Amino acid sequence: MHILGIDPGLQITGFGVVDMDGPQLRYVASGTIKTTHLDKKDLPGRLKVLFDGVREVVQRYQPEVASVEIVFVNVNPQATLLLGQARGACVTALVSTDLAVAEYTALQMKKAVAGYGKAGKAEVQQMVMRLLKLPSLPGKDAADALGLAITHAHVGTAMARLALASEAGGKMGGNYRAGRSR
Repeated sequence: MHILGIDPGLQITGFGVVDMDGPQLRYVASGTIKTTHLDKKDLPGRLKVLFDGVREVVQRYQPEVASVEIVFVNVNPQATLLLGQARGACVTALVSTDLAVAEYTALQMKKAVAGYGKAGKAEVQQMVMRLLKLPSLPGKDAADALGLAITHAHVGTAMARLALASEAGGKMGGNYRAGRSR
């Protein structure tokens, strides 16, 4: 299964594609979509570049599912709003191609990839390089996107197993309802 990770940003959006074959992960591609060539005041133009860029990545690599970082609220509300719009353009591009989209926080991704929710960018880059057996460090934005794809490969598989277990209903011994065992 091809999994696309997207690390949204208004100036630089990272993307990463991994292939999951059972427990094995294989690097397919990664890179960035940049809007730095446009005037910072041209928000609609920048959002179009992101939208078109994400659709091009989907067309080129044909992922089966996508994972996107959830925007956090930071100190600067204006920056948060702009980042939210960039994220919206990316998510809209993904769903316009009929891809299922999973969402993860940066903390969840860092925990899944580096084992520590407050890992730095360099630690994420190192772990992504090791997990995917890359010859060198990926760029920061691409590493985060690859980390999101890796996170979905691990978490998505576990969630699918849980869904199957819950579909079994009363047929299994350890049923859980509302967080409590019966």
